[in-house]
Formats: sequence, C-alpha cells, structure tokens
Amino acid sequence: MRSMLSVSISAIAVVAASASFAGTVKYYADYDPAPLAAMQEIIADFEAANPDIKIEFQNFDHEGYKTSIRNFLSADAPDLANWYAGNRMAPFVNSGQFMDVSDVWEENGLKEDLASALPSMTIDGKQWGVPYTYYQWGIYYNKSVYADAGVEVPETWDQFVENCAVFQEAGIDCLTTGTKALWPGAGIFDYMNMRTNGYEFHMALANGEAAWTSDEVKATFANWAKIVEPGYITKNHAALDWQDAAALLVQGKAANYVMGNFAVAVFKEGGMTNDTLGFMPFPTIDPNVPRAEEAPTDTIHIPSGATNVEDAKKFLAYMAGAEAQTKMNAAMGQLPINKNASVNEEDPFIKAGFELLSTTPGGIAQFFDRDAPAEMAKMGMEGFQEFMVKPERLDAILERLEKARGRVYK
Repeated sequence: MRSMLSVSISAIAVVAASASFAGTVKYYADYDPAPLAAMQEIIADFEAANPDIKIEFQNFDHEGYKTSIRNFLSADAPDLANWYAGNRMAPFVNSGQFMDVSDVWEENGLKEDLASALPSMTIDGKQWGVPYTYYQWGIYYNKSVYADAGVEVPETWDQFVENCAVFQEAGIDCLTTGTKALWPGAGIFDYMNMRTNGYEFHMALANGEAAWTSDEVKATFANWAKIVEPGYITKNHAALDWQDAAALLVQGKAANYVMGNFAVAVFKEGGMTNDTLGFMPFPTIDPNVPRAEEAPTDTIHIPSGATNVEDAKKFLAYMAGAEAQTKMNAAMGQLPINKNASVNEEDPFIKAGFELLSTTPGGIAQFFDRDAPAEMAKMGMEGFQEFMVKPERLDAILERLEKARGRVYK
C-alpha cells in the first residue's frame, strides 16, 4: 500500500495474552497506528467469540517487516503473516512458504463475498491467503474546469481525447502526473494496457509470458500516444513529485489525474471540496474487453511453518467477514473487499470506489511494481516516463524492455 503515513513502530509487541497454550496463534504484521488500533479491537472481538484461542500479535515497521519476512518464514514462522496479493505473494507460494487456504474460501463462501479479489489471490487454481483491504485507482478531475470548458465527463477513450483538445485550447493540461518517482506513470500504463488488452494480458506481461514487442503492447502505446503526441500531458512531469501534480489539479491548471484514492486528502488539503473534486473510472477503450481495475490489495497468509493451522484458519475466516472488514477499513480510510461490508456513505470517493471494485468483472490488478518483478518494474517505469517525454523513442524502449524480459525471467 502506498500510505501517506510514514511511521516506525519498531517491532512493538502487542501481546493479546501473556499465557502461551495450545490455542495460541502467533500473528506478525506491519500496521500503521490507525489500523493497528482497529486490529487490536478485531482481535479482542475474535477472542471474545473464541475464548479457547488467543492471538499473540507482534507489529513491525513497514521496511523492517519487508526485509525480515523471508527470514521468519524460513525459521520460527508465525501462524499468520501480513503481505500483499498478486505477484507479490507468488515467490512465497512458489517456494512453498505460504499455505494453500482454498478450504477457508470454500467453507465460508468467500469466492462470492470476496469475488473481486479472487483472481489476485489465486495461483494454480488455489487460494493462498485472505485479502482485507484495498483502494481504488481511477481518474480524479476538477469539476470546475470541466464546467468552464463545457465538456462532459467521458465514458470512452475517444471522448476523453476529444475533451483533451478542448482543454488544451483553454491552456489547461488535460492530464497531469508527476513521474519523478516513476510509479505514477505505471498507473497510467496499467489502465491503458488493461483497457486495451484486458487483465489476463496485463498479468501475462507482468509474468514475463508476453513480449514487449507484441502487437498487443504496441496497441496499448498507440492509444496512449493519442494524448502524449499532441502534448495533452503536463510537459515537465518528469521533474514533478506526485503531490506537485496534485497542486495543478487543485489550482485548475489541469483537468484530470490518474491516481489512487489516497490522494483525496491532498486534494482537499489544497482547498478542493466534494463540489469541485470528481472521480470517474478510467474510460473504456475496447467495449469487448471486460473492465479491470487497479486496486493494490493487502492480505493475511498462513505460513507453511505454522504450528496452529486450525485456529489460524478460524481467524482468516473471521477477518474475511463483513463485520471485521467494515471496522478495519473505517479506520484505514480504505475499502473492504467483502461485498456485504459497509462503507462511509458520506464520503463520495469511498462510496464510488466500493461500488467500482465490488462490480469489477475483469479482475483486480495490483499495480505494475507489485505485479512485475522488481528489476522489470523499474525498467518498465523508466520506459513509461521516457515514452511520455520522447514518444518517438517507442521502438527502442520496447526493444530494451524485451531484452530485459529475456534476462529477468530466466
């Protein structure tokens, strides 16, 4: 998750019970303060409903957790561990360090209740953990800019491109972004690719199974070029942080921004309100391609070295339920995955995101730098930035990425 919080809770142990007995479940996680408090409540509720089970919970800072998980999965594994969906969990699945929990999904009706996240939790036809939160990406737009330009919110890519010409005539960037840190450009690429080719091709590309020089990838960039070549994107985006680009949307110097829901706080801090800030799904490019969405997903897994698997599965099932997911995501300001959970009806962006992701027919992607291996993700994002600055270099960019594919996925 790209969190706006930067915290260090250096290995704070939050122990739910001092006594250690057969019903103890060891749980390692990396929560920020607000979700940490919510998880403590959820653990208390679970223990009240299951008095023979005690959750021994230890919370680490994010970066420390990322570097230590490989070690503790190999030696002295807990019974539960936080991680991420999609390709981020694949190495632990492929190495046999995460347990197959398909029975938890089957016995608790999770394939229906958590349907939107099922593809990202499935490898080789099996489920390897339970998702508990995600947040939508899409296009945030300035309603005042739209009104002044006299254009409608687009549903198709052709309509979006037509609007761009109107905005440019008015001296406004149709689409803003800040790619100094590279990752915002990946969000644009993912949507261009999924709307052109669909979720399955997106995953094939991330898995190294599709060529960067393929006709499908070239079609993605041809659609992207419709806003790159005319100069509809903020020209100095490569020198901007994502917050700098957000300021352009706030100031009315830009009309649209492809970004995750965590940016809403920045837009509102800049002075935007629900009356001036809007949200739309990324427009349809090919109506025959099922709509897929970008929604980085946080998950809980049972390590293969777990000693109390039976009780760990009970907690997974509890965490997958509507009540726990409602409580957790209210604290996080994010979205529950269980379709029966409740969201803040007074927050139009949370409400819109819940409706968008709960009805996604084509799959949930995890963001390019989660779905692809780290080296490929870095080179890909460098290529996306370069394309938006120098679109005439596309062939060389794709050849370079194809060579990298041959090396990275050996």
